[in-house]
Amino acid sequence: MTRRLEQGAWMPGEAIPSEVRLKQEFGVAIGTIRKAVDELVAQNMLVRQQGRGTFVATHNRDRLLFHFFHVERQDGYKEYPDVRLHDFERTRLNREVAAKLGMHEGDRALRFRNTLALEGKPLMQDDITLPEALFPRLTEKKLRERPGTLYNLYQDDYRINVVRTAQRLSAASVPRDVARALDLPAGLPVLVIRRVAFAYHDRPVEFRISYVDTRRHDYVGDTHR
Repeated sequence: MTRRLEQGAWMPGEAIPSEVRLKQEFGVAIGTIRKAVDELVAQNMLVRQQGRGTFVATHNRDRLLFHFFHVERQDGYKEYPDVRLHDFERTRLNREVAAKLGMHEGDRALRFRNTLALEGKPLMQDDITLPEALFPRLTEKKLRERPGTLYNLYQDDYRINVVRTAQRLSAASVPRDVARALDLPAGLPVLVIRRVAFAYHDRPVEFRISYVDTRRHDYVGDTHR
């Protein structure tokens, strides 16, 4: 079933076939099909809609907000960030990022930075690196003019569906360039998140380093929302 998703046999937002059809296609018992669907739902590859059926997950704003964006105000208020592209370049992978992406040092890559604002104030900067081979013809113009989320762009234009992330959190003094972009005092401690995004079959497709001003906001890692 994961292979069907990866091949695009079932498109984002589309209902998967009935249990009976899946049973016939794979030649297994209904109980096995149900367990497989449960597992794919648990992994956020599929989404159940009460009374309608089970659908291929789509990377819309709500999915980003509640599955991949973990920063909220300290009183619990959460909103979709205003995202602005800072810069874009074609580069080569360094040793650290190559290891995270399962590639080789020196492989071609795309790197860009986004500034994220909440309630009109810059709060977070993402430094994102992508393997160029997975995202051919991705340009600064396409990033700026995308109609949906970044992961929605991956899904619609490149058939890459981010299903999970792995993150490591630490604290550090804000780098000078980040301090300027976020209008922060020099030397302020910030939260640093190193994150690898994975598509089907645990294939790494994106590495990002995020710097977060946590004076009025928290990182909330609730995976059961």
